[in-house]
Amino acid sequence: MAQAETGRPARVLVVGAGAIGALYGGMLARAGAEVSVVCRSDHDAVAASGFDIQTSWGDFVFRPAHVLRAAADVAEPPDYILLAVKMVRGVDRPALIRQAIGPHTVIVLVGNGIGIEQELADAFPHNELISVLAFVAATRTGPAAVRHQALGRLVMGSFPEGVSPAVQRLASLFAQAGVPCDAQPRVADARWLKNLWNIAFNPISALGGGLDTQAILAPAEGTEFVRRVMREAAAVAAASGSPIADEVIENTIASTRAMAPYKTSMAIDYLAGRPMEIEPILGNVVRAARTHGVPVPGLEALYALACMVQYRDEVGARAV
Repeated sequence: MAQAETGRPARVLVVGAGAIGALYGGMLARAGAEVSVVCRSDHDAVAASGFDIQTSWGDFVFRPAHVLRAAADVAEPPDYILLAVKMVRGVDRPALIRQAIGPHTVIVLVGNGIGIEQELADAFPHNELISVLAFVAATRTGPAAVRHQALGRLVMGSFPEGVSPAVQRLASLFAQAGVPCDAQPRVADARWLKNLWNIAFNPISALGGGLDTQAILAPAEGTEFVRRVMREAAAVAAASGSPIADEVIENTIASTRAMAPYKTSMAIDYLAGRPMEIEPILGNVVRAARTHGVPVPGLEALYALACMVQYRDEVGARAV
């Protein structure tokens, strides 16, 4: 059993117990960690019966050690706070965890996009920050229910770089649970690599009205547009110091084509009327392109269209 330095099981608090938080929180619990969760909409269902997790790693029920309504309700600061809350407009992520942070608490940030760590690093300069990327297809299928559809590998590292003992302990926990997990000293490189997929498929899926990956790639024009957008993203990554090999783009398209049809997280948020992760996935990349003088007409168009759609939906929601 991987344990904290005191010899006891590692205490983990999951903030943002959606599909990703519940899945990986549950896997940490299977490895022997003491995992508590902050739930809002699903609080009563989780408190009564736990999470029903359907996964290729083996279906199970995840019963958290404690089910809380807010991070401030935690009895004592955890060793790790696993923050799996999307970076969207109107969400103050530092505020969500501030009252649970102790002097030795390690913040574990799981999320999509580029440049998502800095606000937490600025808010908690004396706490270690681990940046994590989840290469996974997982969705909520109902109250306190999660379905893991494909993939599942994690990549993590200290922010801004390095592999600390805290990273090694966390990676060991996931490995014990059977989750493929790589600790990398340059997590920024991995973040750009993962965003290559997100930056193409997420906005196209949403702006297409909820297109799944099969529908996006079915016409030759769709595949070529995905390829063009990925090439633009790769050029920005290279200018930012994280070059991506040319063959990665074709391999990414091929592996996505081989997957079962999948609606991206941005498409699911769009269809549900929730805010989309526009800034971390698109906005920050477009701004990096402008800083480095890299032309990205495809990304600029996707970003502008996504902002228009989000504005329309926000205005509509306020009018209701």
